[in-house]
Amino acid sequence: MEKVPQMKTSSRPIPWYREINSKQWKTLVAASTGWMLDAMDVTLYAMIIVYIMADLQMTQTTAGLLASLTLLSSAFGGLIFGMIADKKGRTTALMISMIVFALFTALGGFSQTVTQLAIARLIVGLGMGGEWVAGAALITESWPAKHRGKAMGLVQGSWAIGYGLAAVISGLVLPTFGWRGVFFVGIIPALFAIWVRLGTDEPDIWVEKQKENAKATHKEKGSSVGKLFDKKVRRWTILGSALSICAQFGYWGLFTWIPTYLATPVAKGGAGLDLMKQTSWIVIMQVGAWLGYVIFGLLADKIGRRITFILFFALAAILVPLYGFSQDPEKLLLLGPLVAFFGSGYFSGFGAILAELFPTAIRATGQGFCYNFGRAVAASAPFTIGVLANTMGLGVAFSITSVAFGLAALLVLFFLPETKGKELA
Repeated sequence: MEKVPQMKTSSRPIPWYREINSKQWKTLVAASTGWMLDAMDVTLYAMIIVYIMADLQMTQTTAGLLASLTLLSSAFGGLIFGMIADKKGRTTALMISMIVFALFTALGGFSQTVTQLAIARLIVGLGMGGEWVAGAALITESWPAKHRGKAMGLVQGSWAIGYGLAAVISGLVLPTFGWRGVFFVGIIPALFAIWVRLGTDEPDIWVEKQKENAKATHKEKGSSVGKLFDKKVRRWTILGSALSICAQFGYWGLFTWIPTYLATPVAKGGAGLDLMKQTSWIVIMQVGAWLGYVIFGLLADKIGRRITFILFFALAAILVPLYGFSQDPEKLLLLGPLVAFFGSGYFSGFGAILAELFPTAIRATGQGFCYNFGRAVAASAPFTIGVLANTMGLGVAFSITSVAFGLAALLVLFFLPETKGKELA
C-alpha cells in the first residue's frame, strides 16, 4: 500500500517581533520619537555649557544649578502630565509635552541673562518630565507582557540616539552660529508633535477604563496622586521613588558633565579634547548606551527585572571611578561605551517595573510621580558635581555617582519584587 506523504511541520518558534501588530509598532515609533527628541533638546545644554559659561560669565556652580533646575521642574512636569495622561489620554499628553520642551529650548537661545536662561530651562523641564510619563504609559499598556521589557528597551534606546544627535548638532552648528543657534535647532520636535497625536491610537486598556468610568454611577473620591499612598500601593510608591532617586542621581551627575569634562583643558582637570574629538567620543559613547538600553530590555524579559537591574547598577558603580580618574583620550574612548552601557541601560527597566506595580487607573500618575520625584531629588546631582569640581576637578567629582549606583543595587536586592510577565490590570 502506497504511503501518503506527511507534511513537515516546523518546530521553530515564531520570532517575537512577528507577534507584534501594526498598532503596537506605531506606539513604539511615537514614543521613541518623543524620547529621542526629548533627549536631544535636554542634552543640547550639556553640549554647550562651556560656551554659555564664557558668554554669560557663569561659574561651574551656576551652570550646574541651571541643569538642576531643569531636572527639578521635570518632576512637576511628570506629575502634571501624568494626571493629564490618565484623564485625557497618553497621546494627548505626549503631544503637549513635546511642544512645551521644543518651544522653550528654542526660546532659550534668545536669553541675554542667566535669569532668562534659567526660566527657559525650567519650562523645558516641565515638558521633559511629561514626555517620559506619557511615552512610558503608552508603551507599557500597548505591548504584551512578555515583550514589555523589549519595547521599553527599544524606546529607551532612542534616548541614546537623541543624546548623540545633540552632540552632532552642536558640532555642526556651534562653529558657525554659536550656542544660540544650537538652541534654535531645538524647535524641531514641535514639528513632530502633531504627527504623533494624529498617527497614534490610545491603548485599549486605557480606552476600556474610560468607558467603565463613564458608566459608573459615581466616581471614587480623592485625587490620583492621593491614591498613590493608599495602603495597597504605598510601599511601591516609596520604593519606586527611592530607586529613581539613586539611579537618576548617578546618571545626571555623570552625563550632564561628561561633555564639559572632555572639553576642559588637562591643566584644569579635564581631558582637553577639541570640538570634533569631543563630538566623536560622545557619539561612540552613546552607541554603548543604545546597546545597554536594548540589551537591558532583552535580559529583563529573559532572566527577570531584578537580576538585570543589579547587574547594571553594580557594574556602573565599578566603572565610573575608572573613567573619572582617567584623562588619557584612548582610555576614555575605550571606557566610555562601557560606562554608558551600564550607567544608562537600567533606565529601560523603569517604565516596565513601575507599570507592573500600579493599576491602570493611576498607572501614569504612579509612573510619573515615582520617576520624576526621583528626578527632583536627583536634580541636586549636577549642582553637587559642579560644586565639587571647583575644588577637586570633574573627574574626581564623578566618583560620588558610583555611591548612588551602589545604593540602587542594594534597593533592588532587598526590596524589589520580580514582576516579569505580569499582566496589567
